Order: sequence, then structure tokens, then C-alpha cells
Amino acid sequence: MDPALVLPLFGECRWLCQLHGTWLPPGAVLQAEELPGDRGLCFPLVKACVFGNEPKASDEVPLAPRTETAETTPVWQALKLLFCATGLQVSYLTWGVLQERVMTRSYGATATSPGERFTDSQFLVLMNRVLALIVAGLSCVLCKQPRHGAPMYRYSFASLSNVLSSWCQYEALKFVSFPTQVLAKASKVIPVMLMGKLVSRRSYEHWEYLTAGLISIGVSMFLLSSGPEPRSSPATTLSGLILLAGYIAFDSFTSNWQDALFSYKMSSVQMMFGVNLFSCLFTVGSLLEQGALLEGTRFMGRHSEFAAHALLLSICSACGQLFIFYTIGQFGAAVFTIIMTLRQAFAILLSCLLYGHTVTVVGGLGVAVVFAALLLRVYARGRLKQRGKKPVPMESPVQKV
Repeated sequence: MDPALVLPLFGECRWLCQLHGTWLPPGAVLQAEELPGDRGLCFPLVKACVFGNEPKASDEVPLAPRTETAETTPVWQALKLLFCATGLQVSYLTWGVLQERVMTRSYGATATSPGERFTDSQFLVLMNRVLALIVAGLSCVLCKQPRHGAPMYRYSFASLSNVLSSWCQYEALKFVSFPTQVLAKASKVIPVMLMGKLVSRRSYEHWEYLTAGLISIGVSMFLLSSGPEPRSSPATTLSGLILLAGYIAFDSFTSNWQDALFSYKMSSVQMMFGVNLFSCLFTVGSLLEQGALLEGTRFMGRHSEFAAHALLLSICSACGQLFIFYTIGQFGAAVFTIIMTLRQAFAILLSCLLYGHTVTVVGGLGVAVVFAALLLRVYARGRLKQRGKKPVPMESPVQKV
């Protein structure tokens, strides 16, 4: 192929074809670092997407959590973990309440008209991701960030797996029973740990697998005994189990891939920007294919109240994403999954306390098992430190994905 037809896409043709007045010899390899980053319009975009910008030692901007000595103490780590868990619980409990209100409320109701309901949850997902993208972009521009080194296309893997996990989850609900759904959602911790060994070469102690299993058992006991079962629960089929396995696999891959991406020394808002950029592209493509993008926009134009509710929902989602990426970056995918698993039980326990529902004996025993597992996890990590054996690091190993 004629180089003159291809090379202009990457900048000025004469620079790439000539090196100090001579043509590059056949078979010569030009490294990405040698290419001019300020020439042409397409080259900087292609370089960022394909090669990335691997930071040099002199160009790195160290992140505060990795440089301050006080933050490495157990007390500070415990405070950070409590902060992340509280932020995740508050953000997504509020998000769930607001989402149910938006999807079940009739907008434009009058004395003569019952109004209309908004039924396209995917359009709400797009609004959530667009606002999260804007928040992350503004944070990257206004706040000093470390030099970005990850190729942009790597974020697309986490975005695509997230889309596929959501599709498998909603489709599986049609073909599996309620107890099967509960057991699958409560048992995601161990698949996430196994996926971590495959994706980012993470290693876990035996007691970590034990506590993960106990947490899954305790949460399952509490949800099955105290959670309200739907009146119509479908029977579990083979196709439902396959979809459920796909949901667990894709969901486990998403958090572990994001965990591994932090080896590029990026901040949580940089991760948030990259993932939401591709998530917006995938969601817009899906809505355009279904013809639902214009309809959702028209509905928002007809009902200003819906626009305000959707904006509030998106703010909660953006806050939740900030906590998600910060938690994964600081503590890893397994700890994040444990927090999100406990969120389901916490939501039902909060409902029992607020509305006076009784907790069964089995449910109380499940709560006791969960607390015993958490205490065992803290005790085992403390014993390892006392014996001089370093526990498994909470942050991702420096290994490129």
C-alpha cells in the first residue's frame, strides 16, 4: 500500500516518511514514543487510544493515598474503608428509592387525564452515565491528576462487560426462581476472587475464601428468610442458569478489570471518565438501534418534573460511581463486592427497622454469621501482621492488563 495514502492520518507525511532527509529503511520500526504528539489532528487521538501515554518517573504526579505515611496505618485504612462503605450504601440506597419513584410515577396527570409513565430504564442509564462523564471530565480538568498512561481502548472492555452483565441479569430474572436469584447475588464474592486470579493474578489466603463463603451463606440466609418473595416467581430453567452464570462472570470480570487498570497509576476520576465514555457510546448505540433515544428526549421535554427527577437520580449515580472506583482502587474488587453484597441485606434490615417487620430466627442467625465472618477477617489480618507476614495487598499489583 502506498505510504502516502496512509501516513497523513497520523500527522505530516514528510516527517513520518523521512528521518533527517532520508527515507526509513525497509523493516525499520518506529516506536510510539518517537512519533510527534503535536503534529496533525488524528495522531494524538490514535496514540492515546492505541499506545497510551506511559508515564515516566519524572512526569508522574503521585497520588496522595500512596505517599502519605499516615494513610498506611491500620486506623486510617479502617476509616477509609468505613467511608467507602458508608458512601456506597447511602448513594445506592438513595438511588434505588429514586429509581423506583421515577419508574412508577405518572407524569402530567390531571383531573381528566391519568398522565403517562416512563418505562425505558435504559434512557435513565444513559442520563446517569452522561452526568458521570461530565463530572469526571470536569474533575480531570480542574484538579491536578497523574499523567494518564492507559490506552483508551482498554476501558471499553469494562464498559462492554458491564453492559453484558446487566443484560444477562435482567434476562435471567425471567427464567430463574426467586431463591436462585438471591443465592446468585449473595454468592458473587467467591467468583470475583477467582476471576481476580485469572485477570490480575491476585492471590488470596485460605481464610479470605472462608470468610467470603461465610458472608455468602449469611446473606443468603437473611435474604431468603426476611426478604419479600414475589407472588409470581418463575421456575428455574437451564437457559436461566446459563444467563445467571453469564451475569456472574461478566460482573466479576468488570470489577477485576477495573482493578487491574489501576496499575497504570491513574486516579479514580480518570477511571470513571474512561469507563463512562465507552458506556455512553454503547448505550447511545443501543437506544438508536431501538429507536428509543428520541422518544425519551421527547418525554423529558413534555414533563419538566421528570427531567428534575432524572437529574437527581443521575447525581446519586455519579456519587455512587465515585465511591465505586475509589473503593476498587484502594481496596480491590473483592472488598468492593463484599460491601455491595452486604448492601442488599442492609436494605432489608433497614426496611424491617423502619416499618416494624419482624426478622425471623433464620434471618437473625444469618446476620450473626455475617458479623462473625467480618470479625474473623479482621482477626486473621491482624494475626498475620503480628507474625510479621504481610497480608495480601489491598491495592492492585503493578501489572499491565
